[in-house]
Amino acid sequence: MNETKKKALNKLKTARGQIDGIINMLEDERYCVDISTQILSVIGLLKKANIDILNSHIRSCVATAILQSEDKGEEKIQEIINIIDKYIK
Repeated sequence: MNETKKKALNKLKTARGQIDGIINMLEDERYCVDISTQILSVIGLLKKANIDILNSHIRSCVATAILQSEDKGEEKIQEIINIIDKYIK
């Protein structure tokens, strides 16, 4: 596993811990704004982890595909465009 994927994994594990904390907050009937703030924090971590994964993918899989052939490169570029499209919606 490369360094960028390790960073993503760490962020995902942190998010998992925060989600457990949010569940406890709900069960304890904590203040809704505090819960919402924690949810937004997890969303931020998930977005950052996704960027790490895409960064790794572009620098390895996409770069390799582009060097192999124009068709393979175009296919990988289209995959990234599809992900970005989902990300901005």
